[in-house]
Amino acid sequence: MTIKIGDRLPDVKFRVMTGEGPQVKTTDEIFKGKKVALFAVPGAFTNTCHKMHMPSITTNANAIKAKGVDTIAVTSVNDVFVMKAWQRDTDPELQTLFLADGMADFAKAIGLDIDLAAPGFGVRSKRYSMVVEDGVVKQLNVEDNPGVVEKSGGDTLLAQL
Repeated sequence: MTIKIGDRLPDVKFRVMTGEGPQVKTTDEIFKGKKVALFAVPGAFTNTCHKMHMPSITTNANAIKAKGVDTIAVTSVNDVFVMKAWQRDTDPELQTLFLADGMADFAKAIGLDIDLAAPGFGVRSKRYSMVVEDGVVKQLNVEDNPGVVEKSGGDTLLAQL
């Protein structure tokens, strides 16, 4: 079943890169007691994700945080090392928390996974953005097509805050 506005996020573990190496962060650690702008992309470094979606997030990061958002996060079905490299290349100011969902556990748990095996990507996350307050979804913008950023970009989410 696909998550919807008013639902609580499931208990899932992400991987994040720290100074000590890869670490586990639970949804509770990321979302409890916080207002989080969460963005999801099908794959780091892919054209739409790299050239359109991430720039829309980093360009609007300060304005999003000025609207009361504690954390801006991006997740993708990539491993923690790929996510760290993608952060280095797209967010040098470290405005965004990069959450590796390497086995698509989170994407599957919220029903926003997509089978992209035909073009050779396997199971991935749909492209979306959401606002989560204390673990509860308050806003949700899911793209109909994973190759576009029409509903899920940083500018759209900023306008909704």
